Amino acid sequence: MSVDEDGTIVRHHIHVSSIQKAVKQAVRQSAVGKPAGCHTFRHTFATELLRRGSDIRTVQTLMGHSDVKTTQIYTHVLGQGFAGVQSPLG
Repeated sequence: MSVDEDGTIVRHHIHVSSIQKAVKQAVRQSAVGKPAGCHTFRHTFATELLRRGSDIRTVQTLMGHSDVKTTQIYTHVLGQGFAGVQSPLG
């Protein structure tokens, strides 16, 4: 929070590159051993929501996907079919 030239209290937003740099630094310091960034956490968030049983339409909205087919990609990562249905063949 800071005061602008009119004396109004305003909130300054952090630039996206500052967040990206901080995430990269945190990953390096954690010694995970694999590269990761903000986008990695985005994918992890969506996958975890589906794994815990969230509705695919809810995840679609949260991720900002215009087409549910984009969101369905995360179900393949989980080894699940659409809506968590698994194939009886394997």
